[in-house]
Amino acid sequence: MKRTFKRWTYLTHRWLGIGLCLLLALWFFSGIVMMYVGYPKLTEEERLTHLPDLNPATSVPALLSPGAAMQAAGIEQLQEVRSLRLNRARAGAPTYWLERNGQPVLAIDASSGETLLQVDAAVALASAQAYAGDANAVLAKGTLLEDANTHSRGLDAHRPLWRFDIEQGPLARLYVSGTTGEVIRDVSRTELYWNWLGAWAHWLYMFRGNAFNAHHSDIINWLSVISMVLVLTGAVVGIWRWRFREPYKSGARSPYPSALMRWHHVLGLLFAIVCMTWLFSGLMSMRPWGMLRSPPAPLQVTAMHGQLQWDFLQDLPGSEANSFSALKEIRWLPLLGESVALQINAQGPIAARNLRTGKSHEPSQAQVMQAARNLMSVPITQWDRLSAYDLYYYERAPHTMTGGRDKPLPIYRVAFGDEPKTWVHVDANTGQLLGSLNSTERLSRWLFTMLHSWDWLPLLNRRPLWDGVMIALSLGGLAISATGVVIAWRRLRQKIS
Repeated sequence: MKRTFKRWTYLTHRWLGIGLCLLLALWFFSGIVMMYVGYPKLTEEERLTHLPDLNPATSVPALLSPGAAMQAAGIEQLQEVRSLRLNRARAGAPTYWLERNGQPVLAIDASSGETLLQVDAAVALASAQAYAGDANAVLAKGTLLEDANTHSRGLDAHRPLWRFDIEQGPLARLYVSGTTGEVIRDVSRTELYWNWLGAWAHWLYMFRGNAFNAHHSDIINWLSVISMVLVLTGAVVGIWRWRFREPYKSGARSPYPSALMRWHHVLGLLFAIVCMTWLFSGLMSMRPWGMLRSPPAPLQVTAMHGQLQWDFLQDLPGSEANSFSALKEIRWLPLLGESVALQINAQGPIAARNLRTGKSHEPSQAQVMQAARNLMSVPITQWDRLSAYDLYYYERAPHTMTGGRDKPLPIYRVAFGDEPKTWVHVDANTGQLLGSLNSTERLSRWLFTMLHSWDWLPLLNRRPLWDGVMIALSLGGLAISATGVVIAWRRLRQKIS
């Protein structure tokens, strides 16, 4: 029985290695690439930087106030309105964007109040040109549903997409929403080329957009599980064959006469745990078969913030001449029972104005706490003010999977006494909700992001130490896989001949 078990362990490792060693080499190599070049996305910083300046005071024709524009568009009540934005993201023209719960974003011409529904070639081209700047030639490449740079499910509401290529400069490609007319993805030249060896390869996107599309997640899940079996059987075989007490007659601890096999043996023992950890955490990133999935927290946002009020939308804040010279966007939203206008430039919000009082919006801790109690029908169990990042609230580089999101400080962390033990993060300066985490999502933070990208702050904040550790471990896994590729090729060649 024991000999049979050993034999099948050897055979399992051998033939799984022949089948999967190239895949593991691809995963380790692409993982190193992704440390520095991520999958293309449009970050808030990129969006604001490329928005044309907003100059309401000098606009011709003159701009309507937000209230007048919505009335002209037939909007008669503000229930379920999350926010209202004014910018020049659509064709370079001033446009109001009405965001409502459960409904598509509505674009309204800021000069006429006309509802903008159609996105034709001329609108898409004008949006791309405004984003790229007049100095860059933009070439229209037609429409598409999905390509190597646009697999993200977050783009589904914008399909079909208009694609535009840029002849020179750091930007290589732009995608314009087929439903709103905004640029919703930009691709740098670095991302365009390295993406094939980085995220596209790592996430096995060769199985997207074709006959395998519906099975993409299952393919990754099962390949991860089988790869874990490969690593586990390899570790067991490696331990069996290593002489811990006394060496073989050759004087070596490993029985293999071939230098390649010895290296594979030694590297496997050194890096097996690392390989297993990354395969397991990569599997957890897919939330396989419903694991680590949880419904969103039932936050009663309207009960916390109230609604925008018509009375405070009849003027365009700060429309005096030259006050908007560097402004990119104005955003109206309800915050803590008040109607507030945020003025935003390329670096982010620069002013928050209470439209009822005309003064700066600077809520106190007591105001935020009182409003936050309305988010859920259960009591608050803990309330903390964070002035520095911690293990659950922290920044990552914009190109990374979890990077490119606004992570202001200080914040309030509000813990509720519901069964999922929900935490809510609130911006201490404005009272805006920044997100929520329940116990399942916090577990996912450990099983995926902590184990997969080692975003442990004491290490992450000491770059290039983090880079050195990650690259060294990745090269170890790559070396195991690469030696496995050569061994597999030699074995297959022997079988064929």
